[in-house]
Amino acid sequence: MSDPRFVHLRVHSDFSMSDGVAKVKPILAQVEAKGMAAVALTDQNNLCGLVKFYGGCHGAGIKPIIGADFWMQVPGFDGEFCALTIIAMNNDGYQNLTQIISQAYLRGHVQGRVVIDQEWLVTYNEGILLLSGGREGDVGKALLKGNNTQVESLCEFYQQHFEGRYYLELLRTGRTDEERYLHMAVGLAQEKGIPVVATNQVVFLKPEDFESHEIRVAIHDGFTLADPRRPKKYSEQQYLRSEEEMCELFADIPAALENTVEIAKRCNVTIRLYEYFLPNFPTGDMSIEDYLVDCSKKGLEERLEFLFPDPQVRAERRGEYDDRLDVELKVINQMGFPGYFLIVMEFIQWGKDNGIPVGPGRGSGAGSLVAYALKITDLDPLEFDLLFERFLNPERVSMPDFDVDFCMDRRDEVIDHVAELYGREAVSQIITFGTMAAKAVIRDVGRVLGHPYGFVDRISKLIPPEPGMTLAKAFEVEPALQESYDADEDVKDLIDMCRKLEGVTRNAGKHAGGVVIAPTKITDFSPLYCDAEGKNPVTQFDKNDVETAGLVKFDFLGLRTLTIVDWALEMINKVEVKNGRPPVRIEAIPLDDPASFRLLQRYETTAVFQLESRGMKDLIKRLQPDCFEDMIALVALFRPGPLQSGMVDNFIERKHGREEVSYPDSQYQHESLKELLSPTYGIILYQEQVMQIAQVLSGYTLGGADMLRRAMGKKKPEEMAKQRGTFKEGAIKNGVDGELAMKIFDLVEKFAGYGFNKSHSAAYALVSYQTLWLKTHFPSQFMAAVMSADMDNTDKIVTLVDECERMGLTIIPPDVNKGLFKFTVDDDLRIVYGIGAIKGVGEGPVESILEARKDGPFKDLFDFCARIDLKKLNKRVIEKLICAGALDALGPHRASMMATLSEAISAADQHAKAEAIGQHDMFGLLNSDPEDSKQQFVECTPWPDKIWLEGERETLGLYLTGHPINQYLKELKHYTSGRLKDVHPTDRGKTVKAAGLVVATRVMLTKRGSKMGLLTLDDKSARLEVMLFTEAFEKFNHLLEKDRILICEGEVSFDDFAGGNRMTARNIIDISEARSHFASALEIDLDASQLNPSVLESIEQSISPWRNGAVPVVINYSQVQAKGQFRLAEHWRVNPSDELVFALESLLGPNKVRILFP
Repeated sequence: MSDPRFVHLRVHSDFSMSDGVAKVKPILAQVEAKGMAAVALTDQNNLCGLVKFYGGCHGAGIKPIIGADFWMQVPGFDGEFCALTIIAMNNDGYQNLTQIISQAYLRGHVQGRVVIDQEWLVTYNEGILLLSGGREGDVGKALLKGNNTQVESLCEFYQQHFEGRYYLELLRTGRTDEERYLHMAVGLAQEKGIPVVATNQVVFLKPEDFESHEIRVAIHDGFTLADPRRPKKYSEQQYLRSEEEMCELFADIPAALENTVEIAKRCNVTIRLYEYFLPNFPTGDMSIEDYLVDCSKKGLEERLEFLFPDPQVRAERRGEYDDRLDVELKVINQMGFPGYFLIVMEFIQWGKDNGIPVGPGRGSGAGSLVAYALKITDLDPLEFDLLFERFLNPERVSMPDFDVDFCMDRRDEVIDHVAELYGREAVSQIITFGTMAAKAVIRDVGRVLGHPYGFVDRISKLIPPEPGMTLAKAFEVEPALQESYDADEDVKDLIDMCRKLEGVTRNAGKHAGGVVIAPTKITDFSPLYCDAEGKNPVTQFDKNDVETAGLVKFDFLGLRTLTIVDWALEMINKVEVKNGRPPVRIEAIPLDDPASFRLLQRYETTAVFQLESRGMKDLIKRLQPDCFEDMIALVALFRPGPLQSGMVDNFIERKHGREEVSYPDSQYQHESLKELLSPTYGIILYQEQVMQIAQVLSGYTLGGADMLRRAMGKKKPEEMAKQRGTFKEGAIKNGVDGELAMKIFDLVEKFAGYGFNKSHSAAYALVSYQTLWLKTHFPSQFMAAVMSADMDNTDKIVTLVDECERMGLTIIPPDVNKGLFKFTVDDDLRIVYGIGAIKGVGEGPVESILEARKDGPFKDLFDFCARIDLKKLNKRVIEKLICAGALDALGPHRASMMATLSEAISAADQHAKAEAIGQHDMFGLLNSDPEDSKQQFVECTPWPDKIWLEGERETLGLYLTGHPINQYLKELKHYTSGRLKDVHPTDRGKTVKAAGLVVATRVMLTKRGSKMGLLTLDDKSARLEVMLFTEAFEKFNHLLEKDRILICEGEVSFDDFAGGNRMTARNIIDISEARSHFASALEIDLDASQLNPSVLESIEQSISPWRNGAVPVVINYSQVQAKGQFRLAEHWRVNPSDELVFALESLLGPNKVRILFP
């Protein structure tokens, strides 16, 4: 290759989230294709792509140049920011660049931007060189303004601190003032002896990418493409020009080209990748290896005493545990990971010591006996045949990776402890990147292109809501998407643009649980990224890159279920201890409880961890699990692979004896596999079984068997051919027929693709079982805890309240005398609604109520207002408490308390003022007789049910003590196939009918300016959104009123954007029209006293307004000696509206009027 004549020194990848569109890999592919020897990556304010860039460059034989673009505050520019590029010349420079970036983020945004200060360049001067930023840099702006004094001052600064390391940057990309600046800069360079350098400020790869780039910028900046206010900061020339193009462009300034090469030669940064650096763990005088051994042996002794209380049994079983422990310890110490295990042991133990619930395990770590001995996990790996080598393979050096679940509410306390222990500068969470995924990119691009919401929403909904879904996959599985693409030019243009931007990095966030602990400062390994306030620092390298860079990742995950279990146990044990019984220890419950499995077999698993989905309930119904091994299998079976492969059907048939159990196949089986496959009825379900088959049949070590498992997953032909030979050769040595071995190998290979990690399945099955057991034996406490965890999710609470009713549990309204912030349980095991779940009543008001309640229960509304802090509980909050039922025990009824509230608050104010001047009890409030205070309530009529229930819905988000739909439930069965909770996505072209009360409506405009509607139905069991496109909206909009009961028919799909089901309505009728369609008669009962002209005339008057309907009227009459029935004439057929039924019931009395159905 000839010597390079130009090197790109300013290139943005898509990690420049304001303007980059190209990923690192395609950038390097273009650089390599153009024959360029070196390239710089200078993303805006970050090094997020550094590890991928550095590794990719070395793989392609390209020299990596490391830098970043910045906005800088410079004295004398009155808040105007100036562009600057910093490039690392060596490792010291790389460290200084990292410090500058980190400091910029830690300071927080300045005027909405990440900004550096010019003075930082002096502090972090060593090993960096600067590009001036062209016309947008400080010198460029001063030149264009003609501020010669400022130009002189800036040149003096840079020449003093960066002599030979400061370059005036020249660009020719066709933007305003660029050429004028260039001529001024060249003149300045000659005058001052400052070198110049040519760049192209690359933000996309090819000229045709300009439009997609502009859309990307508009998405970030929040503009539509057509918005005249949108800044146009870029040109179509900012692509990755070839060396020839750049040389031609700057042929008149050859020094600017030569200096790019000179800079590339000057920059030599070496980054150590694929090494691991752990913090030091204190072990006293012992070596870290000996300390691990000591802790493990002590811990195992405690575990064995728990597992085998009988000393004789313990002695018999000890050998296998000791042997396994010794093997694991040897591997861990040989691989250099004792510190990792001890670090995890310490923070888990700290969590437990501080009352923070910790999960029993997660992932392959549950297969380690050392982890079990150190109390990192709580599942005996020998009992469940879990393999250490699946977690840590001595034949494949890679870091162990414990994923640890903590209580969601207190996970951050553990992270804070780790930061305190190892030093806050040594601990950080990890960045994660959101990308423009298939569904999201359609919404983003559609908005920027100016398409109406309805149009974009319709196209977006054609993308299946599956994780990892791409546009390409969507076209394969959804024919309607291809049809829309082919039929509508607007759809085609939108999708084509989305294809260009799909997968582009859109934003940065914080990894769910990843934490790194460095032996020194985090910034020695990675720059930091923070939020706009400079808080919540995370590494700029993602979870994979941060490990490649040498830091070890620890996963601190928040599991809501652990919080639920903890809250439930708190309520349970409060009563247990009070009644002199030992507290329930969830880790000690029996795993073979018959009552729990009976509940499971009835698939009553709402709120049970991992087992509450419709699909899982269907699997439970078919499988009828009756032991813990079956529950482990449930978790492994309920995945797309097994469900689609037929494996689930085979498993079920074999369990119930309807299919022969063979090991693994009736034609190709071997007796040696029976023991390891019998728990799964001969089905190869777990990855561990793949490994054990290789060990038993062909003599693989478990480490080698793990390599085989990985090879089967990757399906590389050359590797598989090698493994086949090894497998066959080993089998023959073990006396197994070679042809049979190959048949079994083929079966194993087939099932390996579906195999699941048994360690993870077992650990999570244990959490599932614990919640199942709690629901079985302590249902009130468990459901109260579950609802407390979902207090902010009204839709979920609706489902859970319905489940409580199904379980026969009683839920009473919030109660200021009994309730707490969360849901709780009273002495009668009734669930008391959480006061904190009342909308508009936050923690402050609830704390005030609980503080005042320490002096005894509130006697009445007046006493309540006198004792609480009215600054925290103003009138508006108290009104919400009344409407929610939280004050029901403090007055005659809600209407009276609402009418009396102002007087009660006024009396409380007077009382407070009197107390302040020492006139205690002047108004007789403190010792007032409750009977007296009741007389002070305003006398009024109680609210009718409608207002009463509306108040509950407004404050609780649901109807608690009743529901407007309750009186219609029997009737609605004639119109629909079930409750809203039973509505599920339909097959294409099929419709379902659903009914509910309209609780919300919304009208939107389509692309063409016509209207479409969205309404929400509620029937107390669940909620359902119903979409009415233009045609349906025009036809049915007269029915779209809140508090109206509607019966809707249409197709149902899952809306992942909203997180629930959504119906597209084809037909809508109200309750009156439904009765006209489906009712067979309106039946009226009359007794002897009512058979007189006056009553009959009143009946006629009530019916007359509703005549000429479709439903006949039937009258049943009864006298002492006779009964009869007659049907009114055809012209007396009626429309059986609620108003008619109410009028007749008011006339004749309750239960005298019925609507009959065939």
